[in-house]
Amino acid sequence: MADIRSFENTPEAGFGDFVQLLKPRVMSLVVFTALVGLLVAPNSLHPVEAFAAILFIALGAGASGSLNMWWDADIDVIMRRTQSRPVPSGMVTAGEALAVGLALSGISVVMLWLSTNALAAGLLAFTIFFYAVVYSMWLKRSTPQNIVIGGAAGAFPPMIGWVAATGSISVEAVLMFMLIFMWTPPHFWALALFMKEDYHAAGVPMLTVTHGRKSTRKHILVYTILLVPFALATAFTSIGGPVYLAVSLLLNAEFLRGAWRIWRRDEAQAEADKYSVEKSVFRFSLIYLFLHFGALLVEVALKPYGLGGW
Repeated sequence: MADIRSFENTPEAGFGDFVQLLKPRVMSLVVFTALVGLLVAPNSLHPVEAFAAILFIALGAGASGSLNMWWDADIDVIMRRTQSRPVPSGMVTAGEALAVGLALSGISVVMLWLSTNALAAGLLAFTIFFYAVVYSMWLKRSTPQNIVIGGAAGAFPPMIGWVAATGSISVEAVLMFMLIFMWTPPHFWALALFMKEDYHAAGVPMLTVTHGRKSTRKHILVYTILLVPFALATAFTSIGGPVYLAVSLLLNAEFLRGAWRIWRRDEAQAEADKYSVEKSVFRFSLIYLFLHFGALLVEVALKPYGLGGW
């Protein structure tokens, strides 16, 4: 893949440019969900081990982001949402992004293995591979199910955090995975509804491009309905409790209301108000996920006082 930046005409990349390669916004979600997975686990790590685990999971997420920017440099330069990224903006070459991604992949996996266990390291390696190869190189440009299947990459961090602490996979880890996995399609399809032209111009077969916005609206509602049982089921496991259940009921009721509103709208209505409902649901979806995992933290914090859990 040809480099975007010419060394003769563009200033050297700064530290901040390389940080942006790691997709820090995405990394913040990865770090938070992985930390929750680690903290709610029945086994506790030494604080130094816990810090190391979260650090290397974060570096693994950054490696995935860097590899994604290397591969997607040609379409990122077309899409308005991604034109300011380090590679399409010319501040970092595609080759540099590849080198950073490969280096961080190796470091994060090996160090997570040394600081926790082989299963956690293996899951991190699989997550990086899944995001960089299965999603970025294959699914993203070949099928409208790209987000549905590719969402697994973003769903692994809490499971990795849990496994780092326990060395095993349990129903709680699977439900945390499923919460993010089922949340991802309606979250991104809400974004795609008001960013359709970007995906169309870049030739990315997002559902809005291949099946149209009416079908996408229906899919958002269906996947939101399918999400609810997984979100609520977590309340009745060892990591759940009344606080989580109350928060989850409120959040899911609002998410369902937003999905219903999106489904009922036609394009004339959406165009008239500049997709205000779709944008509102997209923003709420971010709050939805953070508050679910935040409620799990509240439950574990209350347990020493006999208040958390059932």
